[in-house]
Amino acid sequence: MKKISWQVVLGLTLIILSAIVYFAHYLVFHDVHHIFIYLMGDIAFVFIEVLLVTLVIHQLLAERAKRAMLEKMNMVIGTFFSEVGTPLLKYFAKFDTQVKTISNDLATTKIFNHKQFVDLSKKLKRHNAPLKSSMKDLVSVRTFLDGKRDFLIRLLENPILLEHGSFTNLLWAVFHLADELGHRRNLKRIGKTDHEHINGDIKRAYCLLLSEWLDYMKHLKNNYPYLFSLAIRTNPFDPAAKPEVT
Repeated sequence: MKKISWQVVLGLTLIILSAIVYFAHYLVFHDVHHIFIYLMGDIAFVFIEVLLVTLVIHQLLAERAKRAMLEKMNMVIGTFFSEVGTPLLKYFAKFDTQVKTISNDLATTKIFNHKQFVDLSKKLKRHNAPLKSSMKDLVSVRTFLDGKRDFLIRLLENPILLEHGSFTNLLWAVFHLADELGHRRNLKRIGKTDHEHINGDIKRAYCLLLSEWLDYMKHLKNNYPYLFSLAIRTNPFDPAAKPEVT
């Protein structure tokens, strides 16, 4: 015979206790009519109670849990940009043959309002400039990503990021680029076709990075002014940016 769960035992116990109390009420007052009046009223209120619990309280708790999860997720994203994202953008921006068409806008995000962020986001999605990297550039990117491999693996293992599909796609793109570069024995002697293939992998990661970086900057501007201040002072698209406060 299967073991009865504690929920079933508790439920039966509560029902029995309720029946005992009703029976004691009858023994004392001998008023069945009064008992059924209150019993029917209590049963009728059960439906309203279920409505309040499931649709109101549950929704409030779900929203609170969602906000807490988003905060944790943004902390992880912030760590990614501090360790990997911002340095990669500096590398990739140098490869962008038309970076000047977006760098002026990206360098002035400190004065942006919501509408300007939305407009810039659309502009970045249309940005489709070819990338041009040298063999030496590829070696530098590989060296950088090799040093961040363990960090990227830990991010991919983080269950919180499963709720953020676009950021997960970015991680996979960066990780794939690291794998592509890592499998070349000598990046200084790769052929033209292979070089174009790697540039395509860089471009995939670059486009995703641009979009996620802008979203992250918007989040900091709206919620954490002191973090946003540092992000502006280390803006990878602002050649005059420096971490020191002047």
